[in-house]
Amino acid sequence: MGNPNVSKNEGEGNKTADREYRKGATQHAQSGASEQKAKEAEEALEGEEGEELEEAERAGKSRP
Repeated sequence: MGNPNVSKNEGEGNKTADREYRKGATQHAQSGASEQKAKEAEEALEGEEGEELEEAERAGKSRP
């Protein structure tokens, strides 16, 4: 059953969650996936769906 005085809930400032998030973010940044997605987004904006995407952006920015 384990030690009853040890809580698995780290509360605010959860160091385990922070460590896992930073590890995942670093792996993602190093993978090059962001560059590929940026290229895909640029191509979409320049392509046939560009106007539709820009309209969606304007609609999103117009909301409070």
